[in-house]
Amino acid sequence: MSEAATNNGDDEIVTVNFKVKRSFLDEIEDTWQGRGFNSRSEFIRYTLRDAVEHPTFDRDELVALLQAEEDVREQRTMSSQEVREQFGTDNANE
Repeated sequence: MSEAATNNGDDEIVTVNFKVKRSFLDEIEDTWQGRGFNSRSEFIRYTLRDAVEHPTFDRDELVALLQAEEDVREQRTMSSQEVREQFGTDNANE
């Protein structure tokens, strides 16, 4: 990272350089323009800020979710009654 020429209050502005494939950059170009952002940088800042402030799934959670969906498709699931019988729990009276 390298410092930018401007400093805005307490938050120092820095320039971040990173590499992406040309095809991905083309998708970014189409996306920011199509969504009404003023610049590619504004779109990337917004997207990164959103990812940090509102994280969704981490990798392990996503893998578990995909495995559960596959189990449902392959009918490798149990009814609630089967679960109670297998694990010896009976919450029906609670």
